[in-house]
Amino acid sequence: MNIALQYCHITVNDVDEALAFYRDALGLEARNDVASGGFRWVTLGSAAQHDLEIVLSVPHAGRSQADGDALQELLTKGVLPMTVFSTDDLDATFERVRASGAEVLQEPIDQPWGPRDCAFRDPSGNMVRIQQKAKA
Repeated sequence: MNIALQYCHITVNDVDEALAFYRDALGLEARNDVASGGFRWVTLGSAAQHDLEIVLSVPHAGRSQADGDALQELLTKGVLPMTVFSTDDLDATFERVRASGAEVLQEPIDQPWGPRDCAFRDPSGNMVRIQQKAKA
């Protein structure tokens, strides 16, 4: 039996603003754009992982008012779980994302536990880390 991750959700304040960051700055490809019940979900993916998609949606999309309000509060505080991407060229990826105007939280550094990484905030305040495996 095989099991694999298919979707990962990132809650954002504005889907179009987030799309510009994840598609244009990070280089992910937009795969699907679905409107339902007055809300919208956009999926993105990487050519390196054909079967995995990131879903961007606002806090109230598909949720009760109370749950959406609670999620919005966590998003506003900047305490939702971070997303970590990997790349084969961290320095080039860092420069591309920085050039987009994204807020830099950490420039590329070698971490004591192995990878070289950097960190940004997406337009909604979510932390996005990008890492490159340590060279052997």
